[in-house]
Amino acid sequence: WEQFCCIAALEEAVFITGGFGTDSGRLRTTQAMVGGMDAPTTPLSRSKQEAREVWPLWKLVLIALPQLSVQVLWCFIGPHSAPYMQHLGAGTVLATLNNIAGPITGFFTGPIVGATSDGLTSRFGRRRPVIVTGLVSLWIAGMLFSGAEHIFPLRQCGAAGPASILEGNATNATRLLSEAEPMPVPCTALFFAAPMYWVMDVTINILQTPHRALVADLASPHQQVPMQVVFVFMMSIGNFLAFSIMQIYEKPVDHMIELMFGICLLNTVCVAIQFSVARERPLNKAGAPKQSFCSPVLNVAEAVKHSPCLLYQLAGVQCLVWIGNTAWNLYSAQWFTQAVFQGAEHAGKGTEEYNNYVEGNAAFSFGGQMKSVLQLISTLVIMAILLKTTIRPRLVYAPCIFIGTVVSLLAAFVVGHAGGFAKLCLIFSIMPETGSFAIPFGLVATLNSRAAQEGKVVSTALQMALLNCCVTVGQQICTMILAVIESQMSLEKALPLVFMVAAVAQGFGGLGALFLNDAPPDAPLGEDSEETEADAEEETEVDAGNSGEANTPAQEA
Repeated sequence: WEQFCCIAALEEAVFITGGFGTDSGRLRTTQAMVGGMDAPTTPLSRSKQEAREVWPLWKLVLIALPQLSVQVLWCFIGPHSAPYMQHLGAGTVLATLNNIAGPITGFFTGPIVGATSDGLTSRFGRRRPVIVTGLVSLWIAGMLFSGAEHIFPLRQCGAAGPASILEGNATNATRLLSEAEPMPVPCTALFFAAPMYWVMDVTINILQTPHRALVADLASPHQQVPMQVVFVFMMSIGNFLAFSIMQIYEKPVDHMIELMFGICLLNTVCVAIQFSVARERPLNKAGAPKQSFCSPVLNVAEAVKHSPCLLYQLAGVQCLVWIGNTAWNLYSAQWFTQAVFQGAEHAGKGTEEYNNYVEGNAAFSFGGQMKSVLQLISTLVIMAILLKTTIRPRLVYAPCIFIGTVVSLLAAFVVGHAGGFAKLCLIFSIMPETGSFAIPFGLVATLNSRAAQEGKVVSTALQMALLNCCVTVGQQICTMILAVIESQMSLEKALPLVFMVAAVAQGFGGLGALFLNDAPPDAPLGEDSEETEADAEEETEVDAGNSGEANTPAQEA
């Protein structure tokens, strides 16, 4: 949905004004550019756009429904991937390092799958065959990943502690393997599930990439803005549902196969509803774009070379913000269960540590539900501020980031074992993420308006792909830092330290956001012009009067 902000703004401007001169066709092609992919579709003329079928909004909502189920999948698997690896016998360091699967696979899979979908000439359409492929592969990879302990039964070690998989190196073994109560010894199940987690991440990216593109293909320019709100609701409801699913069992990692089966079934139902409504026209083979396998990634690099300074500033801010976001999204569950409530995943049932673990998981799930509610409310408030007021985007974005800085500092130094305080911090930790979804991609529209005024080529989707790549870089940095910290101390001590890192990163990110040059397109380039809309309108009327001609579409835009 964050990419829809920029796409909808540009599409609305093109539809109302008739385009930016010779660049109108290029701007219209952004309608099919999502997920960081370049959609080299043939530009439609104004008359063809008006003659195309207009889908009812309720049908578009049903077509967008799979975004809800995909969000459930991401929200559930993110905080439970490392605990599940530990459940299978991995140490904290190895369990954390395995989380680099998401950023790495997402960096490459999205653009490649998007380009493949754009050029697909199947008689079933461009998007639906890819969605089916992603769904089937998700069932296979998801069930193999979650069922690893059933395919390869775990061996239990004695109370003395786990056996070392690194013979002769007791120090490293105690760092790689947990020293908790009786727990599984690393065995075939772990070595099978770890790479399967990477495969599953690839399948999720294959499944989710065409969903937004399918909606963008079918929605008219006037429907793009309402669909933004729909996607906000889908993501928020998906997050709320995922945190609710976590409350079904006391220890979700003990029931991964049952929960994964339910989530895959939910995705299947949503895709079935989508397919019952959506209709696609096959792409003509004669007009199918021809691209190399690596061309999507190369196109991103090419777009970066000639991008203005604002894009680099946004990229840096996104990277810093997502270092902090990753600390909360991936590791807050462990923070609740093991650091705040001092539980142990491998403790025997009925023991104090077991009860603490269960209580911590319940507190985390409830905090996540409230976080989802705040995400929805804050997103709509931010959209209203940006649309209805003249407040600069950077003055909205920076406070969102600083809220994340404050809650990360509180988590690192103040919370301790206060469960209620921890839930409050978790709830407000969503603010930087909400801002990062809404504002940077909107600023890309400002950036491209300036570029169009200067006669430069506009690469909207490629610039959004760059921002998405910076998100994955921030995720990688956070995961690597936590793994290094965990190699030197226990998980309980390491988790508060990663929130210190999150606070520092988001602090610098907030400062960087304050200095973004988000002056409106009609302001002098490189300056923070304070010219009001009335002044700009008056100046345009004078120019039109002197020339004796009506305003051009470019002037109106």
